[in-house]
Amino acid sequence: MQVLNKVTVAVKGMVQTIKYPVVWKPSLYMFLSLALSISTHEGQFYWYTNKEPPNPGFSQEFVGMVHAVGAVASMVGVLIYHKNLKDYPFRSILFFAQLLHGASGLLDLTFVLRWNLALGVPDAVFVTLEECVSRVVGRVRLMPMMVLSTKLCPPGAEGTFFALLMCIDSLGMLVAKTGGAFVLRALHVTRTDFSNLWLAVLLRNLLRLSALGAIFLVPTADQTDVLLPQDLLSSGSPAAAAGDEEERLLQLGKLTSHTDDDV
Repeated sequence: MQVLNKVTVAVKGMVQTIKYPVVWKPSLYMFLSLALSISTHEGQFYWYTNKEPPNPGFSQEFVGMVHAVGAVASMVGVLIYHKNLKDYPFRSILFFAQLLHGASGLLDLTFVLRWNLALGVPDAVFVTLEECVSRVVGRVRLMPMMVLSTKLCPPGAEGTFFALLMCIDSLGMLVAKTGGAFVLRALHVTRTDFSNLWLAVLLRNLLRLSALGAIFLVPTADQTDVLLPQDLLSSGSPAAAAGDEEERLLQLGKLTSHTDDDV
């Protein structure tokens, strides 16, 4: 019963905290940014490995190697952010990161339309370059979101509220995967029919860019600034305050019960 009461108090506190505009607005932007970045990976994977011309016909081993190279590129993205981008305001860095996120998708479109061959770039080289660029841009886009999430956590309930924000982000990524599957199905992209794959990739890129319409939800503050209002910082979060009150009541109840037993 005590555990249930504490959970109820914590939930009420998180609901009260997320009602602050300075908290729910950037949280909404992060959700929209992730949700609108629909995934067409499944359709592209079958296209990569299809042996019928003009498809690339990559082996699954090569695709795995490209993803491994992309994982290294992700670490490069972290270093780029840490060395050069961590001092920019939230809105500026997220605006340009989202813009690059949409622009980098044009590499996928170029590859699906086979324009890389017209440019004289072999498939293996182009897909490796595309994976590295998308991973670096993706990491540069996600890092300020993580920093922004930590700035929204009220004192006394940092872990709980950060977990809530990560759940919201995970929901956004789930929506993106579901939306991507819906688009592929609507355009009749299958394991053998890739005639509309380019259209799915183009729509994905446009949706990525559409997230820029919500950039006004992100604060213009620097990444080192304090974002939470003073009343949350001075009195602690509603969740923490309610939790402290609950703990005091429990201790008082135990003391009263112990005194009654002595009498």
